[in-house]
Amino acid sequence: MNKVLTIIKKYFYTAALIMGCCFFYACENDERQIHELTDKVIEVEEAKNINTLFSQEGKMKAKLTAPLMLRVLTDTLYVEFPNSLHVDFYNDSTQIESWLDSKYGKYFESLDKVYLRDSVIVINIKGDTLRAPDLWWDQKAKIFYTDKLAEYHTKDKHIFGGKGLEATQDMSTVTFKQPTGEVGVPKSGVLE
Repeated sequence: MNKVLTIIKKYFYTAALIMGCCFFYACENDERQIHELTDKVIEVEEAKNINTLFSQEGKMKAKLTAPLMLRVLTDTLYVEFPNSLHVDFYNDSTQIESWLDSKYGKYFESLDKVYLRDSVIVINIKGDTLRAPDLWWDQKAKIFYTDKLAEYHTKDKHIFGGKGLEATQDMSTVTFKQPTGEVGVPKSGVLE
């Protein structure tokens, strides 16, 4: 009986060795196939002549126009406007309260924020003008902000925010970080 068990063990080990060799032979790594399986694939959807309306709670809040839009599908989904964009912002009565122009924009869908750069300008219906090399627009909070140099001009104010600013979407409130500039003071001596 021991002799039979020894023979069975011998055949078993031989079969295991042959199967193991076949297994390792079959697992040969082709470098091209490895890259195809492991490299990140970035998909890009392209659209031209964009005209989009944004609403919240059934009310129109903004209208965006752009010549080109790229929707990039990666780990963090974003929409890019590489050739400029224009946005009209509406109040609750669907009247334009301000508008924005930028040569580049990048919308992060999961954050509801837009990064704008290159000749960013925001103008409200009174003609107050905000200029910045780059600016963030938080859609939920309805504010613009930056940590870089920004300038704000009205008919009697010229203010420069050395370390940036934060402004409401309609620019009714603008808060500067390290401001410099000229502000006209009325005869009463009280600024409004």
